[in-house]
Parts: sequence; C-alpha cells; structure tokens
Amino acid sequence: MNEVEAKSPIRAAGAKALAAYLVDEIASGRMRDGFRLPAERQLSEQFGASRGAVRRVLQELKDRGLITQTVGSGTFVLAGAAESLPPSKVVADEPPETQTSPAELMEARLLIEPLMPKLIARNATSSDFARMMECIERSEAAATVEEFEHWDGELHRTFALATHNSFFLKVLELTNRVREQGEWGRLKRHSLTPERRKEYEAQHRAIVEALRDRDAEQAGQMLTGHLRQIQHNLFGL
Repeated sequence: MNEVEAKSPIRAAGAKALAAYLVDEIASGRMRDGFRLPAERQLSEQFGASRGAVRRVLQELKDRGLITQTVGSGTFVLAGAAESLPPSKVVADEPPETQTSPAELMEARLLIEPLMPKLIARNATSSDFARMMECIERSEAAATVEEFEHWDGELHRTFALATHNSFFLKVLELTNRVREQGEWGRLKRHSLTPERRKEYEAQHRAIVEALRDRDAEQAGQMLTGHLRQIQHNLFGL
C-alpha cells in the first residue's frame, strides 16, 4: 500500500468530521446567519482532510442551501440555514439530572483546559493562530454580551482545535453547549462589567502571545489564571 492509499481512510474520516461539525454548528446557531467560515486551508489542516475533500464538503452544503461562496470574500452561512436543519442535539435536550451546572463546568474547565497549551505549542499552525486572532478581534468589537460570549467561546474552542487532538475538541464543543444554557448566560450578564471585559480581552491576547512563542508553561499559567478569575467573578470563589 502506498502512502496516499494509507492516508485515504484518515482523510475520509476528516471530511466526515468536517461535514458533521459544520452542520451541527449551523443547526445549533453557533454559526449564525452571515457567519464567515474559516478558509479552506485552515479547515483542511484542522480536520486532516485534503483540500479537495474540503471543497466537496462545502459544495454539498452549498447545494443544500446552507452556505454561499463569493470569490475573494469567502464562505458564509446563508440566512435561514439553521431553520432548514433538524434541531441540534444540545445539552438542553437531555434530562435535567444529566445537565451540567455552570459551577460544575468551571471546575471541569480548570482541570482540562490548562492541559492544552503543551499540545498547542507543539502542533499549532499559522492558520490556528490566525483564527485565534480573528476570535479576539471579533470579541473585542462585540456590541453585546451575547456576541462577546460567542466569540469568547469560539476562542477557547479554537484552542482545542489547535491541539490537533479530537478529544479536546469534543470537550470544548460540549463546554460551549453548556454555555448556551440560560443559567450561564444570566450569570455572565450579571458578572461581565466593562472593566472585567477589558481584563478578559487583555488575558486572551497574553495567552495567544505566549502560545505563538511556543511557551506552553507560561500559556498554561495564564490560562489557569484567566479561568480562575472567571470562576471568581461568576461565583465569588
């Protein structure tokens, strides 16, 4: 078996994972109307799919009326795309006893997310860092708490993608689903003062800068401090 043949099952799995991810993001509303999708190269690197496979996935979504592509501008979610899909299976659909509280979420994040910088420092690509900066810039430009929260969540999910380890991606996707629950939003709206938002934004930039320097230890310490401050601001712990 030659090298190309050996890689083909992995690439096929990557294309399937990409298609499932994009459909779920659109159905859940995390990729809203007009949302600009990452570039083909970035999607190829993040999901381990060939550029041709990425194009085929995007063409399929375009044929289904979920996205539109404009040469020189990019790929965007079409208005009303989410309404044409079955509801996403989010945490809120589970029985109440299996739902995760905001306090439980923060405890878990403090245990899991600081493990990511070592893998990010080793595996992240220039596209990963570009996506991180895009999330930071969009969060800083956000006009509402909800918009800021969306791009804050996207940044942390981008950290998971930059590990190039599917376990962390699954964990952060679950994290963002829990963050969509009403209780988390209520706590965040009450705790996110303009001063705290500026602190979070500065922390985000410092974390990404340490990651770009491949300084996993520094990035890990900063990420832990960032999460502990969020926990304190939300719950007074």
